[in-house]
Amino acid sequence: MDIKQSLTTVIHEHVSEHLTLKEVAKLIEKPKSENHGDYSFPCFILAKKMRQSPQGIASDITKKIEDPLIEQVEAVGPYVNIFLDKSVVSTNVLKTILKEGSNYGQSQIGQGEKIVLDFSSPNIAKPFSMGHLRSTVIGQSLANIVEKVGFQSVKINYLGDWGTQFGKLIYAYKLWGDENKVRQNPIKELLELYVKFHKEAEANPQLEDEGRNWFKKLEDGDEEAHQLWDWFRDESLKEFKKIYDLLGVDFDSYNGEAFYNDKMANTINQLKERELLVESDGAEVVSLDEFDLPPSLIKKRDGATLYATRDLTAAIYRQNQYQFKQAIYVVGHEQSLHFKQLFLVLQKMGFTWAQNMHHVPFGFILKDGKKMSTRKGKVVLLDQVIQEAIELAKENIDDKNPSLENKEKVAEMVGVGAIIFHDLKNDRLNNVEFSLEDMLRFEGHTGPYVQYTHARAQSILSKYAAEPKVNDGVNDDESWPVVKRLHQFPEVILKSYIEYEPSVIAKYLIDLSQAFNKYYGKVKILHDDRQLDDRLALVESTGIVIKDGLRLLGISAPENM
Repeated sequence: MDIKQSLTTVIHEHVSEHLTLKEVAKLIEKPKSENHGDYSFPCFILAKKMRQSPQGIASDITKKIEDPLIEQVEAVGPYVNIFLDKSVVSTNVLKTILKEGSNYGQSQIGQGEKIVLDFSSPNIAKPFSMGHLRSTVIGQSLANIVEKVGFQSVKINYLGDWGTQFGKLIYAYKLWGDENKVRQNPIKELLELYVKFHKEAEANPQLEDEGRNWFKKLEDGDEEAHQLWDWFRDESLKEFKKIYDLLGVDFDSYNGEAFYNDKMANTINQLKERELLVESDGAEVVSLDEFDLPPSLIKKRDGATLYATRDLTAAIYRQNQYQFKQAIYVVGHEQSLHFKQLFLVLQKMGFTWAQNMHHVPFGFILKDGKKMSTRKGKVVLLDQVIQEAIELAKENIDDKNPSLENKEKVAEMVGVGAIIFHDLKNDRLNNVEFSLEDMLRFEGHTGPYVQYTHARAQSILSKYAAEPKVNDGVNDDESWPVVKRLHQFPEVILKSYIEYEPSVIAKYLIDLSQAFNKYYGKVKILHDDRQLDDRLALVESTGIVIKDGLRLLGISAPENM
């Protein structure tokens, strides 16, 4: 049931000479104060068109509106304030949620078309740091959201597995590496070798030449260089997958930068055929003067290809492979210019599908107000943060519910969920201040608070043997804020998809949890009267929506906490 659509139709009947259905829908709003009704319709635009006072028009419309959904209509100045019938609306909302379960809020906007999402994309042979968290969790959540609205997601981990740094690493390993040490703790050892190389190179610049030389060997297919590179890549992927498993993240493709090495010549040929390549100081570029942007550098003076060449090639390959409807790149905002250039070059090449490619940028994770850095080995490792969060969650559970079954599993759900929620509750363009203590609080705007609300709902339901059902709906003032928020869930999902913004769902879940906990504090839910079934239906519906909302963020919902 779309209440807003129904109200639009009802109001439009009385103003159709002056406003279209679409115009009426745009004007209907939710009052800031619940005392002013559930919806209101301002009459300023009508006043201009009809040359009458907005107050008079509001008063006139108020007398004419009637609908089973509406309990009361009142004119307050230039506004028509509409109060919905609590029993009718709650009956409808609760029946819908109980019937549809986890499918509530699902739509077929995508019609089964594919959306390719490029996210996470760490560099191999380096630790998975906190810096990679945002792209990873935002990307996974967006994949869940686009599936909820009817698309197929194709999740791509575009690994940083190519470049001069691998020549440096190979040479560092040949100079100082210990095979047994690397096998026992690959990422730690490889990082130490890489950091040592840069430290030594400050005193001995010749090392840089040797590093470049070994990358040239790798590019030319040297067997020893390739064996070491393959080994570093395999070991890195094993380590990354442990973290992805903990975060509940998976991918359809791990094709990194190296995958496109043999495909770039074709891209450069296509640019030449379309006469898009221009020489500039010995390099080859695509001019973007008509867009007031710097040129896109395709080939360096020495003939080496660049990010742009590789990303163009990757985009063309993905369109051929998947025939995507949209492509989404979840990459930090510092890469905004690169993606503007990339999409425009593709459009200049004649690819109309490039108009459906989107860069979804995000801010930094900060520690004490400063950006976390991987330079000189100063890196906050994500797996350590996750383990610490799980340990803290376990301590919290020991304090609050020491006899809880499956304590280890619940602590993992809460610890990991706290990290993900702390990230996703923030508008993605904002920077996020890292604080484990804040993340793991059971009160306030946190993941554990929302998870605890879900567990509370399950605990109430476990005390009642029968299946909840809807009779007359709930019509008290305490339950109404919960019903209204449950009704908003499909609208919230749609908004989060349109804006590529998981925080819309996270903020909604906090809001719903607060409304439900307020309800729980004021109403004796299990009191045996004729409305018991309806109250339990409200509890079950809340549990269903919170669980699915958390799932869309990539977070588990424990039954007990």
